[in-house]
Amino acid sequence: MNKLQPSKAALPWENPRFRNWVAVGRACNAMQIVMSRALQPLDLKTPHLDILVNLYRFEGLTQQDLARKLLVGRSNMSMLLPQMEKRGLIERRTDESDKRVLRLYLTEEGRAVTEQAIAIQMQVIDRSMEISTPEECDMVGDLMNRMVASLKDEMD
Repeated sequence: MNKLQPSKAALPWENPRFRNWVAVGRACNAMQIVMSRALQPLDLKTPHLDILVNLYRFEGLTQQDLARKLLVGRSNMSMLLPQMEKRGLIERRTDESDKRVLRLYLTEEGRAVTEQAIAIQMQVIDRSMEISTPEECDMVGDLMNRMVASLKDEMD
């Protein structure tokens, strides 16, 4: 047998952790597709939604803080933020106490679009989660949060 090929016993198909991880990935991909389609009338993609929602909740984040919250690199932010500025959804303002720091804020237009996008997001989430009880929903969230926490060191 080739050393690069695992033995049949080592294949993961029957392992519940592998099988359930695949299910989580498929659910995540399905949600991304449905959410992307639902946001099309607002001309938003899901990364834009993530940025808008975070700035709605936490006004005045720095680009670095926002990237950390979204678990992405600053380079991803560097590509998306100028598009959103050009569209008039966000603006950068100098920090009053440290002129070297730029903080991100929603514009009036950005706030209005974000509120529409949140309504769409909640409809998609409610539709997708209506198959679960509140307790099951909490259990899924707790498991996913624990998974993220267990991977935190490897992400940093």
